[in-house]
Amino acid sequence: MTKIGDIISAIEERAPLALQESYDNAGLQLGDATAEARAALLCIDVTEAVVDEAIERGANLIVSHHPLIFRGLKRSTGRTPIERIVAKAIKNDIAIYSAHTNMDSAEGGVSVHAARKIGLKNIKVLVPQSGKLLKIVTFVPSSHAEAVKHAMWSAGAGKIGNYDSCSYTMSGSGTFRALDGATPFVGTVGDHHTESEERVEVILPRWRKHAVLAAMLAAHPYEEPAFDVIALENESSTGLGVVGDVEPESALGLLRRVKSIFAVGAVSYSGGNVEQNVTRVAFCGGSAAEFIGDAIAAGAQIFITGDVKYHDFTAYNDRIIIANIGHYESEQFTKEVFYDIIQKKIPNFATYYSEKEKNPINYL
Repeated sequence: MTKIGDIISAIEERAPLALQESYDNAGLQLGDATAEARAALLCIDVTEAVVDEAIERGANLIVSHHPLIFRGLKRSTGRTPIERIVAKAIKNDIAIYSAHTNMDSAEGGVSVHAARKIGLKNIKVLVPQSGKLLKIVTFVPSSHAEAVKHAMWSAGAGKIGNYDSCSYTMSGSGTFRALDGATPFVGTVGDHHTESEERVEVILPRWRKHAVLAAMLAAHPYEEPAFDVIALENESSTGLGVVGDVEPESALGLLRRVKSIFAVGAVSYSGGNVEQNVTRVAFCGGSAAEFIGDAIAAGAQIFITGDVKYHDFTAYNDRIIIANIGHYESEQFTKEVFYDIIQKKIPNFATYYSEKEKNPINYL
């Protein structure tokens, strides 16, 4: 039996809540994670029409990109759409889960998926997160070093970019004296003992700390293993937006392709000569005009995003081509990310794209 929590776990394996921005409210909005999941309906925004569609399809889980409850709900009287959605979802036992900026920043998340549709190669994070990594250092008898490393790798440590099972090992000697009450793996109570040991270091995401420590302690032969947990300021492979390379193409040709791929009603753009070829493109789903400077620093000749204001255009007009394709349009393929995650983890689970959802912005 598939539970709602199983779907949530699959999504958060890719996009842990620890990745979300401080202002966000991603996660389970309504419902019981222990309840059986019958079917899931995927959308960008939860609307009354989407809830009605979930009821019609027999889906008791809605997975959205934008959180339904963003700034808190102080009352539920049916006066606002959000209040009516909450009441209807509860009445019909429909759970609502949102993966917002955590999915924006996740590896293979919103911007990466969209950028691949444009044809970007050599994709890198545009604004990497920092402070999301830890290093665990432990000291292990040489005979058990490999077992401890494998245990930590299996728990999610040791991944750096496109490499996994990464660690550093240095040989040395550890000394200790077991006191009364101890049951030492080596040595004798009351005597000083020196043991050939390996210093093992691994890097891990901060949110995997408890799992990796538990795995290390379970595999370690010592009764009282010595270890350090060190916070790192290194930039991680998670973050907002992407930058990558494309085959040489005129900026105007690229914009026309983007307009078609994303079904954009109108692309607003400024800056540069749109007849010249571009080879490096930055993209960030949603509202990301604040990252125009980062796109320039990354060598991008064009930056594609949504919600660009007039003064964003004018401030950088002579330095980069800026294209505003709309907030909804830039994030619409997030539903495909959700679908791929769920189907890979739980094949044949009934998962639907919402057919009642539509872009809230109309073009005349």
